[in-house]
This record gives sequence, C-alpha cells and structure tokens, in this order.
Amino acid sequence: MTAATSPGRDCPLCPRLVGYREANRGANPAWFNAPVPSFGATDARLLIVGLAPGVRGANRTGRPFTGDFAGTLLYQTLLRFGLAQGDYRADPTDGLTLVNCRVTNAVRCVPPANLPKPQEIGTCNRFLAAEMAAMPRLACVLALGAVAHAAVLRASGLRASHARFQHGAVHRLPTDVYLADSYHVSRLNTNTGRLTTAMFEAVVRDVMTHLG
Repeated sequence: MTAATSPGRDCPLCPRLVGYREANRGANPAWFNAPVPSFGATDARLLIVGLAPGVRGANRTGRPFTGDFAGTLLYQTLLRFGLAQGDYRADPTDGLTLVNCRVTNAVRCVPPANLPKPQEIGTCNRFLAAEMAAMPRLACVLALGAVAHAAVLRASGLRASHARFQHGAVHRLPTDVYLADSYHVSRLNTNTGRLTTAMFEAVVRDVMTHLG
C-alpha cells in the first residue's frame, strides 16, 4: 500500500496543532483551516519545501505560500525563471500554475506563532517522505530554511549531520537528488536584509543548472 502524501483534513496526529486548527475554525470559519496540500504536479523535477503554513497565508487560502508576504518573493522569482506561468495575486483563484515545479511544507498544519515543535516536524515527516517518493522525476529539492533542510534529509533516510544547512549550498544526496539551500523567504529575512531578491534569484539560478 502506498503511503499517503498528504494528511487528511482532520488529521489527529499533533494535538497542539489540532487544537489550534479548531480554534481557527471557530474564529474564522471561512478560512481553509486544514492541512495545506502541495501545489504543482507530481511529475515535476523540482520540489520546494518551506516550513509551515502561515496563519493568515496558506492556512487561510489553502495554497502554499499564498496570502502573506512570503509568497511574493517566491512566486515572482518562479515566474521570472519560467517555473511558473500566469500572475501571482496572493489568491488561490489567481490562475497561477507551476511549471516543472511543486511547492510544499515540512509541516502541513499551521502552528501557533508560526513555529512548529520538533516532535510535530518529525510526525509530519512521513508525508514529505511519501511525497518525495511519489515524484518519479524528482531531480532537485530547494529547502527554504534550516528546518526544511533537516526535514528533507530525514525524509531521505539521512541524519542531520549528513549535510549542514548553508544558504547557497547544494548537496548531492545518495539518491542522486540535489538538495539546495536558501534562507526562508519570510518577511523577517527580507526586511532585515538577510535574504535579498538577488540572493534568492542566485539560488534559483543555480537550481536551474541542476535541473538541466
């Protein structure tokens, strides 16, 4: 039996996240308020992995990196490099499509304060592992942040010590899949200058060379 690549709408695995989900459903019943599914085709060669849905972003809209600041830099860059088509208007009905690219998160449910606990990251890793296994043409994974980097290693059956996270680094995994690292496209990182548009574009440009 093939492992599920996505948790169900009422996934019970992480009690703290379940409680937060229920609170959000009560306060904002029109929001998505469920584990956020991946965006893009499974036959894509590039998988982009973030941390977790933002409470007013993907948790509200139901599409990764959609509805809050982080998605602006991500999707505008994908559009610039031909990895997306259409217009990004921070709305899942904006018609944006991905090209040879898929976007997901290490943790599928929104966590309080946008910060999942280590146990929750580990519990949700089964879905990332199943997703990677279900992508037959996967050639490169772009990890946005150290948590996503570690989650990809774990999903690949590797220890965290196998490859150290470093912005701009590219690691070749035993499966011949490349793991590329970037600082997360969060507002905090961009506002402080830790990650600039030029820095992120340089990472994506390098990823494109590994996609061929």
